[in-house]
Amino acid sequence: MTTAEITAEVFKREGVRHVFGIPGGPSIPYIEAWRGAGVDFVLTSHEAAAAIMADVTARITGKPGVCHATFGPGAVNLASGVGGALLDRSPLIALTTEVPQKMRGRTTQMGIDHQQLYRPLTKDTVSLGPARAAGVLTSAFRTAAAEVPGPVHIGLPSDIAGISAGRDEIASIAGNLNQRPGRGSRAAAGDIAGALRLLKRARRPVVAAGLTAVRCGASELLKEFLSETPVPVVLTPMARGLIENEHPCYSGVLFHALSDRIRPVTDSADLIIGIGYDPVEYNYESWIPGVPVVHFSTVETDMPQGLEAVQVTGDAGSWFGLLMEAGMSGDFLTGRGVQKAVGEMADTFNELGMKWGPVCVLKTLRRGLSPQAVLTLDVGSHLHLAGQYWPATAPGKVIMTNGWSTMGFGIPSAIAAKLVMPVTDVVAVTGDGGFLMTAGEMMTARRYNIGIKVVVIADRELNLITVKKSWRHLDAYGTQLIEGDLFGSDSFLGVPVFSADSEASMQNAIKSAMNISGPAIICASVTGDDYRKLIVRQ
Repeated sequence: MTTAEITAEVFKREGVRHVFGIPGGPSIPYIEAWRGAGVDFVLTSHEAAAAIMADVTARITGKPGVCHATFGPGAVNLASGVGGALLDRSPLIALTTEVPQKMRGRTTQMGIDHQQLYRPLTKDTVSLGPARAAGVLTSAFRTAAAEVPGPVHIGLPSDIAGISAGRDEIASIAGNLNQRPGRGSRAAAGDIAGALRLLKRARRPVVAAGLTAVRCGASELLKEFLSETPVPVVLTPMARGLIENEHPCYSGVLFHALSDRIRPVTDSADLIIGIGYDPVEYNYESWIPGVPVVHFSTVETDMPQGLEAVQVTGDAGSWFGLLMEAGMSGDFLTGRGVQKAVGEMADTFNELGMKWGPVCVLKTLRRGLSPQAVLTLDVGSHLHLAGQYWPATAPGKVIMTNGWSTMGFGIPSAIAAKLVMPVTDVVAVTGDGGFLMTAGEMMTARRYNIGIKVVVIADRELNLITVKKSWRHLDAYGTQLIEGDLFGSDSFLGVPVFSADSEASMQNAIKSAMNISGPAIICASVTGDDYRKLIVRQ
């Protein structure tokens, strides 16, 4: 077997179905080997989008996603998306073509040090060699998937693809890959006594649940705990769906639209219970009212100085086992303002949804989609709105970036979600700024007939920056994108475009787009005025 064939065999046995990226000349043997092993190469328009697709594939499947780029500029472009996997906690394998060993340190075309480039963006970075290719690849998958999940970079020297491996290396493929460690159960560790002390004395606790709880499958455990111990629950944006909006303990989403309505609930707390809370989304000190924290997670994290914090690590079962052992009791919801907070947010959304604007766009979209639909969200003002407003019926129904928060996330993530879940309706919601950053990926969707629907909430500016400038009493200089219609046509790169400027035309656009088997775009032209009433100054 050649080095390229070994990579293909490892990918096949690890459950990889797609490699996303843009090839270079040295990539050809790898791509052909992958194809022979049943691993499809998905050609993207930009390398950053390829990394986003690999990231979201990993989130849905639970297995590391794989992306690829060539020398220099390709590797730099890919790095932008790889950073997302690091801070959004997704297992990912990033492959880049590197200069051969003999050219390292030499002046050469497109030649930069990929290992140095990727070191701060990954859990590990290595150069592959034919002598131990299977072991390096297998180890990379293990490292990427281990807590806390993240990316691993593997450099592929341009002169090794066709080199044959020895018998020992070939034999190690089966031996290594047949020993996949399971997650297993992990007992609680840390300051158990301190956690029990704080839990038992709490009279007004608030649960803050985060993306680690989603990754650990803690939704049902959380709801079982709340049935015995009804405590107000706030979620971080990427934890949407852990409990339903209708749950009596649900108090809203931190950081997103109208989150100031939640403050009376959190400000009343005498203890914050972090359930799989990851500060990469929103630091504790940005919102807690100076009370102690019991932080449950899989690994310890850095806590702000001066905060009384107790950390407990383990799996989700161990977190709730300790919570039940604490025997917390009391009427924790009475007088806490949970219903008032949720009701005030609903009233504001309902009021704004009565007239044409971004809330009406999402309201109409909700009515036009099945409850099983998956929504991917780009970054911008609409993310703050949808993150609070859109009802997530289960984890994974709303896909976003928050730890990394890169614009251009919406379309590539929708493509990946649709590839993994071909019978599920997948809709990307983006602003016109985010759309322009990855507009070329509409050709990717068209090329492979990936039937995503893209809703562009077009306010013709970088509205989130406009709003933040308004807080400083500054005008919108430097944020205006276009004047007039974004597309000016009924198609874009051969993809149908349906325009909407009212609730009725939005309804028609949704029906028309959903009746198309391939990709489609809905351009909803709005003003950004409503966002000033929705976005909270942090």
